[in-house]
This record gives sequence, C-alpha cells and structure tokens, in this order.
Amino acid sequence: VQLQASGGGLVQPGGSLRLSCAASGNILRIGDMGWYRQAPGNQRELVARISGSGSTNYADSMQGRFTISRDNTKNTVYLQMNSLKPEDTAVYYCNAGMLSRLSGRWGDYWGQGTQVTVSS
Repeated sequence: VQLQASGGGLVQPGGSLRLSCAASGNILRIGDMGWYRQAPGNQRELVARISGSGSTNYADSMQGRFTISRDNTKNTVYLQMNSLKPEDTAVYYCNAGMLSRLSGRWGDYWGQGTQVTVSS
C-alpha cells in the first residue's frame, strides 16, 4: 500500500498548480485523505483534509485559495492551488488512512512529497 504524489513545480506568484496523489496496492478501503506541507525550518502543517464522504476542512491561510477533492474510483486525492504566494513554497505531502487487504488493519500512510516553489 502506497501513495504517489505528483504535480509540484515552479510557479510565479498568483499562479496555480494542481497536485495529485494516487493510492495503490492491496487496499480494501480508504478513509480520510489530506495534504500537508513543510517549509524549510518549519514543522509539517495541515493544508486540507477530506473525508470519505467528501467533507472538507482547510487551514485558515489556505481557505478560499486551495480546493481539495477526491476521486474514489481512482483512489486519488487532488489539491487545486490558486493565487499562490511565495510563502506557499514547501514540500507538499499527501496522507491517507487506508485499510490493507493483506493485514486487515488500518494504517496511516504518507506520500513521498512533491516540491512546490512560488517565485518570480
């Protein structure tokens, strides 16, 4: 069971990026999914989370600029980021609670991280 994030890159201030994170492996069920980020010298912080039924919550500084969504048919979570600012520069990590078909247990899984750099 693993998560694979993609979509990061370099973007100018005010620009947009869309991150994707696909879950794969022997998965029985996926619970909450989310995005976190970590800038150099800072702790990892919540960006947004989405439940299996689609309920969302966002960090205050991302509210209105970022949108989290998921496609349960593709086991994928997305993060649409608009009006990006230099302070959004960070490594973005996806996270999901997943029930393993092999172990029969829920686990907390993290993707490998994708770099987002906002700079002119």
